[in-house]
Amino acid sequence: MENPRPEKIAVVDEVRERLRNADATVLTEYRGLSVAAMAKLRSELRASGGEVKVYKNTLVRFAARDLGLEIDDLLTGPTAIAFVPKGTGDAVGVAKILKKYAAENEALVIKGGLLGTSRLSPADVKALAEVPPREQLLAELAGLMAAPTQQFVNLLDAVPRDFAYALNALIEKLEPAAA
Repeated sequence: MENPRPEKIAVVDEVRERLRNADATVLTEYRGLSVAAMAKLRSELRASGGEVKVYKNTLVRFAARDLGLEIDDLLTGPTAIAFVPKGTGDAVGVAKILKKYAAENEALVIKGGLLGTSRLSPADVKALAEVPPREQLLAELAGLMAAPTQQFVNLLDAVPRDFAYALNALIEKLEPAAA
């Protein structure tokens, strides 16, 4: 940019900081999406810790190049960017909302995105949306961690129980002989 205006420099700086401080970023095309539909999408994303912004593609391109991110091919047409801030947002939740919203509104098209600095295709974003919720994953992990302990407890319980059954069977076998 030759002699850029201060406003444009400020926007590039803002986009650079948002990209740097995002766990995930999803780029979408929103051509034909009504203002009311976009407001509803913003509200749903905010509830999941995400945020959607619209910037000029050229300014986003400058910010992405400064960070070494290869997203130039995604910056065509009207682009809305969903950011998931580090530590405060849920990348899976945002992906789920965008996937659901794209299915309901054909005007919203998922172009791809970034998970950290790794590039995501539209299929990758949809696969991210299929990941079970965090609570479910934690419950499954706790179950997997508890399983060996439970098996060990059952094993320890089986020794005296089996000994008692064997002793009872021996007593029953010897009782008719004693009578």
